[in-house]
Amino acid sequence: MTLRAGLLLCVLLALGVTPLSAETDPERTARRAAQMLDQAALALKDADGARDRVSALTQTIKAYEEGLVALREGMRRAAIREQSIRLVFDAQQDEISRLLGVLQTMQRAPETMLLLHPSGPLGTARSGMIISEVTPALQADAERLRDQLEEVALLRALQESAEDTLANGLSGVQDARTALSKAISDRTDLPPRFAADSEKLRALLESTDTLEGFASGLTSLSEGRDLPPLEQFTANKGTLPLPVRGTILRRFDEADAAGIRRPGLLIATRPLALVTTPVPATIRYRGPLLDYGNVMILEPAGDTLLVLAGLSDVYGEVGEVLSAGAPVGLMGGTNPKVGVFLGNSAKGGGSDHTETLYIELRQGNAPVDPAEWFGVIKD
Repeated sequence: MTLRAGLLLCVLLALGVTPLSAETDPERTARRAAQMLDQAALALKDADGARDRVSALTQTIKAYEEGLVALREGMRRAAIREQSIRLVFDAQQDEISRLLGVLQTMQRAPETMLLLHPSGPLGTARSGMIISEVTPALQADAERLRDQLEEVALLRALQESAEDTLANGLSGVQDARTALSKAISDRTDLPPRFAADSEKLRALLESTDTLEGFASGLTSLSEGRDLPPLEQFTANKGTLPLPVRGTILRRFDEADAAGIRRPGLLIATRPLALVTTPVPATIRYRGPLLDYGNVMILEPAGDTLLVLAGLSDVYGEVGEVLSAGAPVGLMGGTNPKVGVFLGNSAKGGGSDHTETLYIELRQGNAPVDPAEWFGVIKD
């Protein structure tokens, strides 16, 4: 270990650049992500022979999404960690260079001269005692720096090896999405709750110019239908999972940049994210609606509608009864390229959350705050 390494370590320790804890270790996070993606690849193969292929593929896509999120987080931490160490090196470069100059001069001096002190034997003895006390600390510092330098090398290796892992993961999840779409189109075993009146639904679409008006008209078309009681749905209040993995952009009745308020949640998601129903529900409507893009309207209980707007693809047919966790569609966008994915990882934040899903929950023809039902913590 060089003297320069020892000096660099002292600077790192002085500025608080210490080894990462298990909770923030990018190496562990990345390795865990790789294992998750490997398991998802195996699940995709097993899904081909599964009896309920739709359910198997749904879980496979979720596994891929979890693994890709973990991999992105690992790469983000690795990039930040490496950058922080390099910034410390750069910031202390002048000071380190001066100290190295002094130490290199000492190294070039004859050993016999280093053992002598200008003040005589007493000074020489005292210097020897000081050196003997400093040497163990310097050795410990050198060992800690060795760990730091090994960590930098590991972080770089992780980032270089992530490309292949990521490419396989992105390809695998796209294959799973394609297989899911086909499996849903081939599915014929879902129980219908009622036969949709296509003429009335078409008339309602043509005569409605707001989501509220359409939802109210849709509710009136379901009068007398055999639906689960509201109490059964209410029992899940506060514990429902969000239909899609993402980040809340705007909450209930919160104004956007243009001052427009909507009685629902706006969720930022990654491209092609899978959207699922959080509770057993009947499909009341699926398809384009006004300026909301593709909309899926689910009826989990009598007098209750769950509106999901902004999807690119929607699954199922009107009247089908879905179980909790069943896929209802995909968000828009395209599968990111490996380089773009890794570039966004280094930047962090939500730069890859390019799609938005609007969630509205209506009871008795009036919107209610979905956050109370999905267990979303309010600010």
